[in-house]
Amino acid sequence: MKTIEINTGRPYMIKVEEGLLDHLPQLIYEVYAKRKPSFAIITDDTVDMLYSAKVMCALRDGGYQVCKFVFPHGEASKNLSVVHDVYSFLCEHQITRTDVIIALGGGVVGDLAGFAAATYLRGIDFIQIPTTFLAMIDSSVGGKTGVDIPQGKNLIGAFWQPVLVVCDPLTLTTLPAETYADGIAEAVKYGAILDEKLFGILENNRLEQYQDHVICRCIELKKQVVEQDERDQGQRQCLNFGHTFGHAIEKYSNFSLSHGKGVAIGMVMMAKACENAGITPAGTSVRLIRCLNNYHLPCTYPIPLDILCENCMGDKKRAGSKITLCVLKRIGEYALYPIEAENLSSFAGGGLYE
Repeated sequence: MKTIEINTGRPYMIKVEEGLLDHLPQLIYEVYAKRKPSFAIITDDTVDMLYSAKVMCALRDGGYQVCKFVFPHGEASKNLSVVHDVYSFLCEHQITRTDVIIALGGGVVGDLAGFAAATYLRGIDFIQIPTTFLAMIDSSVGGKTGVDIPQGKNLIGAFWQPVLVVCDPLTLTTLPAETYADGIAEAVKYGAILDEKLFGILENNRLEQYQDHVICRCIELKKQVVEQDERDQGQRQCLNFGHTFGHAIEKYSNFSLSHGKGVAIGMVMMAKACENAGITPAGTSVRLIRCLNNYHLPCTYPIPLDILCENCMGDKKRAGSKITLCVLKRIGEYALYPIEAENLSSFAGGGLYE
């Protein structure tokens, strides 16, 4: 079993190994040896059919009380209305400050359940059990939680670290190919900005051979960033490579385009814009496109430039009149590039129309 410690304000362990869902009571006992909390599982209807029974049986066999809240899968459910329903559920089941929420599912589940944990009773513990590639390598690590509002994605949220993350790669065997590919987009991001060797594994189409290594390497890379900038005030903004344009495209599609696809398109768009601006070496976007094509991820999207930039104005990374972009100096190395919001249109145009 691979154990990775995240040394944030409230440190926690990430466990990675096939079959860990069968050993939840032992892992939980390592965290709660001196008390026996009750658990409230928050999941979506897709994951519920696959893994809820397994997790609930494991917890009950370990002597724990457990209840379950299920909501419809998809980004459309990541809103304040569903969070309100979660609060009501937690009250009905008398979940207290000494009890624990378990986020069982992908990124949407983790974001929503984590936000509920951060705000219910002014904050209770929660455990992440990510069941998608994207959630394992990215969204379950680092304590970002939140929900969407009509004005933009993840604009309401909180930093709230989990007390434990349990990654069982066997859950990836039930993922549809498109959902698995969404996570690959984030892995490509980590390689592009932080680790050329990781990028090379993906570029050479060797993910299947090195899947567990890629999972752990992505977690280790995010660990390094989060430990230096837990609250996203500086270096952690590098993890937004491809996200500024990607989130804007997701919003334009009314979230019919998945997060991973949005990030893939956003990375290519950013690389092209940076090449045209002389920031990024020529040919970088070609390598990105070749890598993403290995996994059937899209690299273009027909969005009008004015709408793209308008949607970017609601980005969380905007500060006053400026927005900070993560750009590539080369594969494996990034730079943070503040730009005046009024200049975003001319900059972004370089990545759209040539």
